[in-house]
Amino acid sequence: MIAIFSDTHSSDGHELEGEALAAARNADIVLHAGDFTSEAALDAFREECTQLFAVHGNADSMAVRDRLPTARVVEEAGVRFALTHRRDGGETGLAMFGRSRGADVVVFGHSHRPTVVETADVRLLNPGSHADPRGNRPGFAVFEELDAGGLAGEIREPDGTVIETVEIPSV
Repeated sequence: MIAIFSDTHSSDGHELEGEALAAARNADIVLHAGDFTSEAALDAFREECTQLFAVHGNADSMAVRDRLPTARVVEEAGVRFALTHRRDGGETGLAMFGRSRGADVVVFGHSHRPTVVETADVRLLNPGSHADPRGNRPGFAVFEELDAGGLAGEIREPDGTVIETVEIPSV
């Protein structure tokens, strides 16, 4: 299982609860699209996860920025994920970022709004914020590998309520 988070915005810890906490603990890998805000939040996430692949966001402290890249690529279950917090140019800028990295999916944050957007070349996924939704539904995403290849996933609220489903074919 892959669990995806963004925009924790905490000075104390991971702020995970319910199904979001279970997903972080049980996932093979966890992706985080930035804005932990503090080292305490980053370290708390690392303690809950088997493997954490993260980038820093615009609200992260310098200590967090020193520990995390601005962008990274992770391949899992035949799907290539490009992570960033945000890109200038909106959906077009995000799609260009993904294409330049050969990605199937661009994972991003910043807006705190759970979103899936299909573009001609790449799928854009914002899991939302599990801890600080700022007027949006709180969210995180989980994906399971399909027997036929690719991934089936859901964006969920921390209590497990499904917001949106998505399928990502392997290439």
